[in-house]
Amino acid sequence: MDYIEIGERPWGIYKVIIIENDYKIKNVTVNPGKRLSLQFHNQRSEHWFILKGKAKVTINKKEFLLKSGDSIDIIKKSVHRIENISNEDLVFIEIQTGSYLSEDDIVRLEDDFNRVESGDLKK
Repeated sequence: MDYIEIGERPWGIYKVIIIENDYKIKNVTVNPGKRLSLQFHNQRSEHWFILKGKAKVTINKKEFLLKSGDSIDIIKKSVHRIENISNEDLVFIEIQTGSYLSEDDIVRLEDDFNRVESGDLKK
């Protein structure tokens, strides 16, 4: 399959499948024991559908345990993160919706990889 964009990150990789004006679809893989930064978005909401593995999702300080077949919605401006809590890759589909879908709409509050500095808004 050809991807529009592939982004390697310290926690894993994402592959952009579709980009339209008001939605973007990604296939995201989080390595075992890794997690994304605690973050929020000003311009977009997200829907995550778990394909493989086990996840701990935090949304506004509330935790959810998800497994293959589960999904969750993150409305814009909600503080959130996803963590792989298994020994295998965590794979999920991320559907972004909103008026602005660029990677620079990530506001990091905490990060395991020291990416919270002002001006560094890469996922």
